[in-house]
Amino acid sequence: MEKWRGKWALVTGASSGIGLAIAEQLAAHGANLVLTARRADRLARLAREVSARHKVQIEVYAADLAIPQRPSEIFRFTEQKRLPIEVLINNAGFGAYGEFHKAQAQRLLDMVQVNIASVVHLTHLFLPAMVERHSGYIMIVASTAAFQPVPYISTYAASKGFDLLFAEGISEEVRRYGVNVCALCPGSTVSEFHEVAGQPLHMAGPQEPNEKVAQVGLRALAEGKPRVISGTRNWLSVEAQRLAPRRLVTRVAARMFMPQR
Repeated sequence: MEKWRGKWALVTGASSGIGLAIAEQLAAHGANLVLTARRADRLARLAREVSARHKVQIEVYAADLAIPQRPSEIFRFTEQKRLPIEVLINNAGFGAYGEFHKAQAQRLLDMVQVNIASVVHLTHLFLPAMVERHSGYIMIVASTAAFQPVPYISTYAASKGFDLLFAEGISEEVRRYGVNVCALCPGSTVSEFHEVAGQPLHMAGPQEPNEKVAQVGLRALAEGKPRVISGTRNWLSVEAQRLAPRRLVTRVAARMFMPQR
């Protein structure tokens, strides 16, 4: 990751969880940062603390990626500041737990906007310059939920399935231009995800530290891998699902995630 020293990296969803850990580790390896998330106060505090620790340049831009215009605004911000983005971390995302027909439609649509549309939009905005200079790195944070249907978080799992396939496809397209694209697929991770999703914590199972997940993802991105699953337990779980009938996997997941009456 030393190759990113002195380069500019953009991290979405940088104020907490995996995004925060990725920002910290990039800065520790000398990368300058553009940090974006919804909460301006957290971003400002994070920028001060990380800059003081690692002596790197940090710019912040508060933005809610549920609003379709925000990716273009983030891109314009980097263009106006003349910040060539070498590393794009598409990390922002959230889930919603519960029965689909009882969920608020707008929350589900916002999830699709953040987890899918903003990822496509930001990638489309920043990729051309990377292709032109034959140098660039894009991480898309997917999930182990991307590998199968997951009842009661159906929209989230489907959105992460899109992210995984999108990352793997784009990775093969742009490899010949010297650009690396990697899908990071974490399992349950210590973060605010379950609280925001409204999912009981006892359903989370063993959780990996977000610092460890960030390290796995960044190392895979630097090495040019198209995808990486964080954690041996998670990798074994994904591989086991490949051997079982899809309907059985879905039914087992439904029993595991079914809300308590």
